[in-house]
Amino acid sequence: MTDFAATRALFHLPEGVIYLDGNSLGPLPLAAGARVGQVLREQWGDQLIRAWNDSDWMALPSRVGDRIARLVGAPAASVVTGDTLSIKVFQALAAALALAPADRRVVLSDSGNFPSDLYIADGLLAALGGRELKVVAPEDVANAIDETVAVTMLTEVDYRTGRLHDMAALTKRAHDAGAITVWDLAHSAGALPVHLEQADADFAVGCTYKYLNGGPGSPAFIYVAPRHADVAQPILSGWLGHAEPFAFHRSYRPAAGIERMRVGTPPIVALSILDAALDAWDGVDMPALRTASIRLSDTFIREVERRCPALELASPRDPHARGSQVSFRHDHAYPAMQALIARGVIGDVRAPDILRFGFTPLYLSEAEVVQAATILADVIDTRAYEAPEYQQRAAVT
Repeated sequence: MTDFAATRALFHLPEGVIYLDGNSLGPLPLAAGARVGQVLREQWGDQLIRAWNDSDWMALPSRVGDRIARLVGAPAASVVTGDTLSIKVFQALAAALALAPADRRVVLSDSGNFPSDLYIADGLLAALGGRELKVVAPEDVANAIDETVAVTMLTEVDYRTGRLHDMAALTKRAHDAGAITVWDLAHSAGALPVHLEQADADFAVGCTYKYLNGGPGSPAFIYVAPRHADVAQPILSGWLGHAEPFAFHRSYRPAAGIERMRVGTPPIVALSILDAALDAWDGVDMPALRTASIRLSDTFIREVERRCPALELASPRDPHARGSQVSFRHDHAYPAMQALIARGVIGDVRAPDILRFGFTPLYLSEAEVVQAATILADVIDTRAYEAPEYQQRAAVT
């Protein structure tokens, strides 16, 4: 059994705050400060440029990638970290298109996908020419996969509602139709068991600042199925994806395997924080995490609906059909969330009317969930959100 009281003790959690926004930004791991201090003083400070060799900085993207691989059901040496999620989406989609049948012109996605992924696809397809992005409703994805589709590009968990795609079924459907799959795990990695190898996924990407608690802007990761690793074409042919980066050849020759998906110089300080954050996952059983997550989210739904019928559940009621977040709709979602935050319960808002709450068993208790539902009901019932100070929108919602 996973001891979630022990994992809770690994995080800095401000007094008087119930944090239900780990699906947007995870809290600070206590180990991060010490790790950063070590990297700054002992490695950068004392070793200077020698740290690339003496502290093996060059291998850090792959070492951290292997730690993430366990959490997403991937084999060793199939995940590498670095760059941003947008860059990794671009890489994965470009490589998938190069592997797809030449006569296929459609990239299929759904309206529940994160807009940034769709922006990246729009830009890439416009640059390549002769291809189109087809966006359908999430429930229509399976029926839309046909012989015209080159690549399916889907986010496993909907960022707004938490609706969960069936990765194995949709991957099989795509493969049966001759298409390549790209999965975005931004709201899956660290939230629920992911089975990339078992599902036979081709490519996957994800960020690490949400459930993996790597810090704001922490490096993203990319997965390439081993069967593709030595043939996938990294359209962003950066020097650290070269087979011999320090030979400084004029022509590009991709490195073997997942290493070819590296692009630029790795952000060592950020990767070191992420590495420290992943210590909290040592010994965590992912099925146990999922059981605890469902218990917390079901409790929240029950308590909110009992106390506050004015809110409409926007997430699937079936816990096995959603990730580790719950969303409710309200006409005044933004000011309601600001009033809730002012009372010490932190969630976030997704336009136009979604109140969004993440459930992270590593540091969240059932008592806190009940208390959060009680405070939310009071905010709605008393119309506290009508106060003027909650009406002006900040830059980040």
